[in-house]
Amino acid sequence: MAIRAELPKLVATDLDGTIVRSDDTVSARTAAAFEQLGERGIPIVGVTGRGPRLLDLTRADLPSASFLVLGQGARVLDMATPEPTVLFTDSMPGAVVRGVIEAVEAVAGPVTVLAEPLDAEDSHLVGEVHPSWRFQNAVRHCARAEALDRHVVKGFLHSDTLTADELLEAARAVIPVGLVELTQAGLGYVEVCPPGVTKATGLAVVADQLGVAPEDVLVFGDMPNDLSMFAWAGWHRVAVANAHPLLRAAADEVTLSNDDDGVAIYLERMLTAGLPAAA
Repeated sequence: MAIRAELPKLVATDLDGTIVRSDDTVSARTAAAFEQLGERGIPIVGVTGRGPRLLDLTRADLPSASFLVLGQGARVLDMATPEPTVLFTDSMPGAVVRGVIEAVEAVAGPVTVLAEPLDAEDSHLVGEVHPSWRFQNAVRHCARAEALDRHVVKGFLHSDTLTADELLEAARAVIPVGLVELTQAGLGYVEVCPPGVTKATGLAVVADQLGVAPEDVLVFGDMPNDLSMFAWAGWHRVAVANAHPLLRAAADEVTLSNDDDGVAIYLERMLTAGLPAAA
């Protein structure tokens, strides 16, 4: 672990695969480490690909969070008030995602499509059901045209013949830069997000709100959708041991896995080093 002259002024963490374990729980040790961080006066930001429909689950998994960045950056919330305050929100027409799908299928073959509607009222994704999707009970089956007949927070594309990394590479080769943001979060799907929206842009909204510079931000993550905030943050970038190779390569340090409380162990070591909280 790198020794610094002072603690970070802001700590941001991914959830699934980073602090959430393989059994979909967050350990008491990890929860306690974040509570100790908050007691030192350091704001905590949960930065996740989970869409706005999963706000309650996200709050439960990281109750110490002062802010939440949802949907890969598409919604940013200040959690200090009883009703969260929206600091930023974005979406895109479903027609844009349809155009992306057509371009991708022309080079990669058929894909299965899901979408997260902006106006989701029942906490469900909509679209084409595929057995690879982990959360079958969270999908309302409908035709692709219906799934994309509205504004959406995200679209999801799955290929039966290409891995998520391969599909992402194929999509980036044919989709014009700036049309949408493309990433993958370890679910076997490529995610199509509004243009200019990433975890880094969402985290920057929080940092601007607090007057914190990127070089004072510590981040934790595990998948390619975390690369943008690893490139943006400057205090330290920490990957868990189970992280994607690209994120491990971008990290300043690799801690233990999510199942071994890697983030908690890093925070405990940092907080017990006797360093003063940043002013």
